[in-house]
Amino acid sequence: MTRLSVQGFIHGDVQGVGFRQATVRQANKLGLDGWVRNSPDGTVEVMLCGMQDGVEAMAHWLREGPKAARVDSVDLEACIWQDIAGFVQL
Repeated sequence: MTRLSVQGFIHGDVQGVGFRQATVRQANKLGLDGWVRNSPDGTVEVMLCGMQDGVEAMAHWLREGPKAARVDSVDLEACIWQDIAGFVQL
């Protein structure tokens, strides 16, 4: 399996609806490392690091998000491997 790091933004009604907390729980279930944070423009930014299948599963989950969220789009791009331990909310 291939290790993969991706970074990007989730657009929509994604702040103030528990999106970051739900993202941390889902990333931990999938064994991913990285972080999630709110951006000043109203998007949520993520860094995902892990095995390709886990990163792909997380990317799929991000397109739905938690029940209270409305996700309009997810823009993720591959990036240089980040050696991060654990998944945190910033």
